[in-house]
Amino acid sequence: MILTPEQQAILDGSKGEVQAKVMKTLVMYGEAFGADKLVPVTSKYNHLVTSFGLKMMKPVFDLMQQLIDAGAISQQQFSVDPRPLDKNVPANFLQNFIFNKIMYATQESYEGQLKELGLMDENAFTCACYLDQMGNKPQKGDILSWAESSAVVYANSVLGARCNRNSGIMDIMGSIAGYVPNFGLLTDEGRKATWIVKVQCKNKPEAQLLGSAIGMKVMEDVPYITGMNQWLGTELNDENCAYLKDFGAATASNGAVGLYHIENLTPEAKEQGAALIAAGAREYIIDDAELERVKNNYPVMWKNPDAKPKLCFIGCPHLSMQQLIDWTLAVEKGLQESGNKKVLVPTVFTTAPAVKAEFEKTEYAKRLEATGVVLSYICPLMYMNNPLCKAMPVMTCSNKLRTYTTARFYTEAEILRKITKGGK
Repeated sequence: MILTPEQQAILDGSKGEVQAKVMKTLVMYGEAFGADKLVPVTSKYNHLVTSFGLKMMKPVFDLMQQLIDAGAISQQQFSVDPRPLDKNVPANFLQNFIFNKIMYATQESYEGQLKELGLMDENAFTCACYLDQMGNKPQKGDILSWAESSAVVYANSVLGARCNRNSGIMDIMGSIAGYVPNFGLLTDEGRKATWIVKVQCKNKPEAQLLGSAIGMKVMEDVPYITGMNQWLGTELNDENCAYLKDFGAATASNGAVGLYHIENLTPEAKEQGAALIAAGAREYIIDDAELERVKNNYPVMWKNPDAKPKLCFIGCPHLSMQQLIDWTLAVEKGLQESGNKKVLVPTVFTTAPAVKAEFEKTEYAKRLEATGVVLSYICPLMYMNNPLCKAMPVMTCSNKLRTYTTARFYTEAEILRKITKGGK
């Protein structure tokens, strides 16, 4: 890797031992992936993935303190993934004891470290930092130092920014140094599609299910997706962005996709079209039967597969403002049709703090509350890490939550029916 004189000087210790270690970490990381140089991080803000004060993460807390003590703080303010705790989310005495006294006992002190390192504000906790209300939406062409997989794939694909699928801690390293290694999705060649995915469904496929199928097929490769224009059109409006948010999160968690192109819709696909497809690209055809096959092969992790669900999570990644409104209307309609006054399964909608605050100013907030649904800002994954919660029959329409926990996947229509009308 070729370094500039300034970069070499930092590596040699011109800014102190800790800054030198930060630079060495980035150089070693880049060399492992064949990077030719370091390039400047150009986004206004950064985003960190490590938001939770999990006691077992003591080495991370020690590292953060070393950075703080040496004055090696982020050159950008940053948002961070969701908080793991919210007293409003259903949990019994023992579950709360494990959450507060065992698992996340260091949450408060860790958040103090984040503030010293450059946290944007005390409410900058979400996996969907790019939502308008959160104020951390990168511009097209921005070079990022992010690690949250669902945010990385959204920034690359929908916003046209450039970011690799970094690991946690590498995100803050890049932000402290102001540089990231130049390889993979930062390069023109690395952004070319090595798969052509032809969607041939009769109806608009569920975002989470389509993303899952593509992610499991192409893994870490870049897909170029055709056949979606009949449902998504050619404009990135709020509805399409919400769809792509959930779709991308599924490709990134069920596989390892960091970038996708959708014909005539995503920025680079609109600009370059088929020129984005690499020579020798493989083909994958998705129809309704293929989506059904994928869904039917999901493992059921519940101890009793026939158990009645005890909890439902909707919003992983966090719901957008429009999704909150749409879900509120759908739940109201389902309850009216069934004659039930409140949801039949304890249900939690999760969203970004700033979105939650804006939503609570609308008429829909009281209407949602009347249905019995809880609105929260937490990370459902962090909730499900509790062994007592893991043992519960929890359902979700999030393929990310299904992949990383014991939660069981149902389509949005199935979830709506179960929480408003009951039955299998």
